[in-house]
Parts: sequence; structure tokens; C-alpha cells
Amino acid sequence: MIKNYFKIAWRNLLKDKVNTSLNITGLSVACAVAILLGMAAMFQLSYDGFHERGESIYKMVRTEQTPKGPKAGTVHAAPLAPTLGAEVAGVKHISRMVQDGTLALFGEKEVNMDIVWVDQDFFSMFSFPVLHGNEKEPLADLNDVVLTEEGAQKLFGSTDVVGKTFNLMVNGEEKPFTVSAIAKDIVPQSNLDFQIAARFESHREYNEAKEQWDRQYHEVFVELKQGVLASSFEQSSKSFVDLYYGEGIERLKRDGATADENARFINLELVPLKDVHFASFKNGTVEVSRSRPYLIFGVALLILFIACINYINMSIAKTAKRLKEIGMRKTLGAQKKQLFFQFWSESLFVFIISISIGVVLSLVFLNDFKSMFNTQISSSMFWSPMFLVGLLLSILTITVVVGGYPALLMSRLGTIQSLKGKLESSGNNQVRNVLMVFQFSIAIIMIVGTLVLWSQIDYMRNKDLGFDKEQVVSFPLNGKRNSHDMVDLLRDELSGNAEIVSVSGSDSNLGLGKDGSRSSSGIGFEYKGRIVMTNFLIVDHEYVQTLGLDMVAGRNFESAADSLGVVINESMAKELGEQDPLTSQLEIEDGIFYPVLGVVKDYNFKDLDRAIAPMTFFMSRQQDLTYGFVKVAPTKMANSFVALENAWKKLEPNADFLGSFLDENIDRTFRQEKTTAKMISSGSLLAIVLSCMGLFAMSLLIVQQRTKEIGVRKVIGASVGSITYILTKDFLKLVLIAFIIASPLSWYILKEWLQNYTYRIDLSVWFFIGAGAIAVVIAMLTIGTRTIRAARANPVKSLRTE
Repeated sequence: MIKNYFKIAWRNLLKDKVNTSLNITGLSVACAVAILLGMAAMFQLSYDGFHERGESIYKMVRTEQTPKGPKAGTVHAAPLAPTLGAEVAGVKHISRMVQDGTLALFGEKEVNMDIVWVDQDFFSMFSFPVLHGNEKEPLADLNDVVLTEEGAQKLFGSTDVVGKTFNLMVNGEEKPFTVSAIAKDIVPQSNLDFQIAARFESHREYNEAKEQWDRQYHEVFVELKQGVLASSFEQSSKSFVDLYYGEGIERLKRDGATADENARFINLELVPLKDVHFASFKNGTVEVSRSRPYLIFGVALLILFIACINYINMSIAKTAKRLKEIGMRKTLGAQKKQLFFQFWSESLFVFIISISIGVVLSLVFLNDFKSMFNTQISSSMFWSPMFLVGLLLSILTITVVVGGYPALLMSRLGTIQSLKGKLESSGNNQVRNVLMVFQFSIAIIMIVGTLVLWSQIDYMRNKDLGFDKEQVVSFPLNGKRNSHDMVDLLRDELSGNAEIVSVSGSDSNLGLGKDGSRSSSGIGFEYKGRIVMTNFLIVDHEYVQTLGLDMVAGRNFESAADSLGVVINESMAKELGEQDPLTSQLEIEDGIFYPVLGVVKDYNFKDLDRAIAPMTFFMSRQQDLTYGFVKVAPTKMANSFVALENAWKKLEPNADFLGSFLDENIDRTFRQEKTTAKMISSGSLLAIVLSCMGLFAMSLLIVQQRTKEIGVRKVIGASVGSITYILTKDFLKLVLIAFIIASPLSWYILKEWLQNYTYRIDLSVWFFIGAGAIAVVIAMLTIGTRTIRAARANPVKSLRTE
């Protein structure tokens, strides 16, 4: 019996090649896209999930109640970790960490590498497997380092290097370190990425900061003992905070800060390791959001859902052709159960073929998907138990529900009704209409989302940020020379080039450079009886003119002699609260007052999802510059870039030149937004194509059901236009209903999303009108060709169909 079901099902599918091809094509493409999007979402959700003791590891966050509201930060003072580990119960391991770039030297080789400066407990907490060398205590001595396989190959050309010595640049000096172990390469799903791990005590700032509680520059990770809850640890740490941050708490009270709901001014909070990748602190509190991967999952499910709706509608459309077959089967004694399994077996065939093709397509286009959407998924993820279970559950649901509904519908048709060849079921028509409305609502929401996303990205890309981003090249100062000397030498080397306007440097980049690193510094100091917080930037004296910043008061740095003064931005001037900020004297260091030389117009030195904060420029040759900036003339910019690169190679022949224009850097900061926009754009296109396939199937059904009506109307004089209108108006009503439903829903979703950006576009009504117009035009093009063809058919032929 079962063999007979499948044999007849196969013959029926081959007989109706058009519908079968449309169904298999739609389901296969939807399945492939859903698999790829699902893998991308799972990749995001799997960040830091590979650590064996990850459930007990937390990142430490300090929250303060400032006069301007709550403030959360992840940087801490050097004495915090060892003191906390010794005095607060529940700590199993604790480690400080600074992620940085460094210059490694071995023989004649100079290599820029990613480094983390960590405590001895680091490898006891995190699962970075040691392949060779000291597995138990890889950082036992202060001059020990751990190299990853990639790092060892990059520096030595081999991984058999345990015991070898090389140098690292620390505070402008070469210091020797010994390779104690080789660790396995870091997996892509890790927030902690490095090629070298070295002891925290060897970091350039440690000796000066090891006893200072008011100097924060590193992160802290803690592993709690078994059975100790994060909440209980946070409660236990309150007395510790009151003891060591007492002065800070008193200053907050003095400056007018309001305590939180627990009457606290400073707290230490723990963020679970699994949440670190999804945590943000821009609104002053810890916010964990997995909206991006869930959005990707949602797009995948919606595309699959649209394809399933198409299958149901096309199966119903095909029913009209098989009414007499159903009636004859029932007349010959077929039972409902037998008819159900007959039609369900046809669906099963289609699903097996479609899913198989979808899996193959997903593997074939995996690399293209990775390149297009900037993700590091791999085919190995396909075989992970969680992904396979999710895939099997989806297949089972689709097979039972999507294949079962049309089969149930056809098996329940009456014998007389079937033999007459008439399909009359207002209930089924309502279900079909609801599905089509839902289908087009999804498509319209995705179209609106695409338009708004790309508009926001375009707005951020083209917004005037307050500095010259088109003509300025930034590059890391990653060579052996002193950074200030390097800027001076570059200035001298390029001085004869008329296309080079100016050369400068600072200790922070703008945007995201080719080296991928980002940093910022902040300080607080007493000013007229209150604490003033400001971002702090070490600059060269030509920084303002190189970046094209506008002076609104006072003057810029003119030479190295101005190192005892500062330049501030407008936000900092407001923070000082002086009628004339040029009269201010800032006691940034104890007993040393720095006069404000000038005020620059506010500019966006951070991402556009943050408001412009106070900024203070300071010149000091005792603190390193980390990035160089060169402004070039607007003509022959490519030649100027080559001239800069050649000058760099002349001065630093062994160090890589990683220069890029600032507009490229800014563009890199939108990578997540652009990836999301690409996914939604692709999803919108696919949703429209699949919806059109459904419309096409429905137009076939309607034309077939109303063939005789079309012939009668033509005989009594109806025009092609009027018949086309009669056949299409019901579809257009469904699209209009979908637009009415989708518009407020998409408006709410996108309004909430735009709140994440301090600088954002206005949510214009034209986005929604445009999306609705696109949906209507596409619907008309889809059904118009078929209905016009039916309206133009010979009425004699139409009337013979009865």
C-alpha cells in the first residue's frame, strides 16, 4: 500500500511539471537561505560558549551614580583584582586584562602582533588549550609568554619554539621574553583574541599604576567558586566598595549625585561571560541584547514561512484540477485516510527533494555567503547537534503541518461536489486570503526595513562629523622608533611634497583602522570643588589643523612649548561652566595647572550611536602617540598615499604600513549595520519573489475557476481592461490590507531601532508609501500577464470548458 502511495504520487508530480517545479524551486531556495541565515545567527549566539568553565566566569563592571545619571564602565584600577580576590569570599580565579598591539622582534624580523597582558590565573580560567610547553602554569614567570600557533608561525615560521627568546617593545624599549607554551589558535567565536599572552605586571603602565585606585585602564574577569551566585558575590562586595571607593562616593554625594534604589552610589556588577558579546554600556547601565542574531533567525523563519504559504496556496490551486479524480476515487471506495496519505505522500516527495536541494545549495554557496555578509560560519556548524536537531524539527513541522493541511482539505471534499468539478469553500478561501495577507505583510515590513536601514547607514556615512575625513590618512605608529620622533621624521620627509598638507599624531584613532584596534582614555579631576570628567587625547601640535577642526575661541597649539596648556571642545567648555573658558586653569595633575589655550568646535570622535562628550587635548612627549595622521591635497590623493607609504617604508623598513583614509575607517564602524541591511535586503527580495510565485499560483486558480464567466462577459461586450480589473481587484485588496497591517507595525519596530542612535534619520511617511507602491507594482506585474492573457482569450474556447 505504502509503495503504491509513493508510486502514484511520483506520477502525479511528473504530470504537473509547472506546479511541481515552482514548489520545489521556492522551497529549495527558501530552505538554503534559511539554513545559511540560521548558521549565521547560531554563530553569533555561540560567542564565548566554548569555555569549559564559562558558566562561572564573569566580566566585572563598575557602575556609578553621577550628577548626570548612571554611568557604567569596564575599566578598573590595577590594585582592584588582587585586593578583591584576597578580601571577598567566593573568588576562585581572577585576572586583569589589557588587549593591545605590540611590535615583536626576532633577529632581523619585526612583526606587529595582537597581545593580551593578563594575570597568572588567565589560562586556568579560560579554555585556550596549550599544545606544547608548560600546560599547568604557562605564565609562571614575569618574562614568560604564550604564543598561539598563528603567532608562532608569524614570528618564527614554526610552532616548535618553546624556550626560545624574542623581544617586545615596552615603553619604547626592547625587553626580552621567553616562549613558555604554544596555545591552540583562537576560535572565531571568541571575544578574547590574541597572538601573544604576557604577564600583566610587564605592561608599560603597571609600575606607575599598581597602587593607584583612581587610574583605570584595564578589564577584570573573575571566576566564582562552585555554588557561589553572581548576585551573592555582588552583595558581598558592597563593603569592599565602601572601603576602597569611599573617597569617590563622598565626592559623588558632594557633587549632587542621587543614589540608586538601594541607596548606593558605586557598585561592582558581574556580566556573565556568555553575555559579554551582547552587552553595551552607552546608556549608563549594563544592557544585554541579542536582538541582532534573533533578527537574523526571524528573517530565516519568515522566508521559510512565505515559501510554505506558497506551497499551501499552490496545492489548493492544484486541487481544482483534481476534483474529478478525487470524486472517482471516493466512488470506488477510497476512504478519507487513504486519500489523505495519497496527497500527503506527494507533499513528502516535494519536501524531501526540496530540502535535499536546499542543503546542497547552502553548502555550495557557503563561501559566497560568508564573503557577502562578513561572517565566519563554517560547514562544520552544519553537523553540530543543536543545528541538526533544529533542522530536523523544522523539517518535521513543515512536513506535518504544511503538507498535511492541503492533504486534509482534499481528502474531506464530498463525492458529489468533486464529481461536479466545483470547489466551493468560503472557509478555505478565507484561510487562503489570510495567508496571502500575512505573506505580503511580511514582504512590506522587510521592504520598509530595507529602505530605512540603508537610509540610516547613508546618513551616518555622509554626515558632517566635524573633521575632514576625506583627505586625512590614519595609520598605526607600530615601528621601533619613538612615536613622537617618528611623526617629526615623517613631517621632515614629506615636507618637500606639495601634495602633503600637514602631519600629526594622537593616541587614538578615528573610526576603525586596518589594524582593527580602538581605544579611548578618560580622566576626572577636581575643578572648583567638583569632579569634572573628560575624554583625554594626547596629540601632536598640528593635530587640529590636520583633522580640519574648527577653532571657536582662543588658539591652537603652536609648538612643543605649548605642552603646559590644553585645548578643549565645546562640550568640555560647557562642562566647566565658565562664561569665558579661556580663563580656566585645569589641575589635571596634583599641583600643576594647565591653562585652556583654545576651544574647538564639537566633532564626533566616537560612533554616531553616542552623543559628543567632553574632550581635552594634551601634548606630552612622555606619553606615546599610537596613530599618525597625514592630510593630503584633494588632487592626486592616490599619489599622495603612495608617497606617504614610501616615506614610512624608508623610515620603518621592517614594519607594515596600515594606512587608510578616515572615511574608510568610519565606514568600517558600520559593518554590523551594513551586514544586517544586506541580510534584510536579500530577505526582502526573496520574500517578494516567493510572494509573487504564490500570487501567480493564485491567478492560475482564479482564472481556471472563472473561465466560463470570462467567456460570457466577452460575448456581452466586456473589454479586456474591465475583465482584467475584475480578475485583479481581489488580489489588490489583499495587498492593500497587508499594507494597512504592515505600516504601523513596521513604524513601531523601526522607531524603536532608531532610538539606538543619537544621530538618526526621520522616519518619513514616504518610506511606507514607497514600500506599499513597490508591493502593488510587483503584484500587478505578477498577476497582470496571466489575467490579461485570459481576458484576451477567444470566448468560444472559454465557453467550451464547461
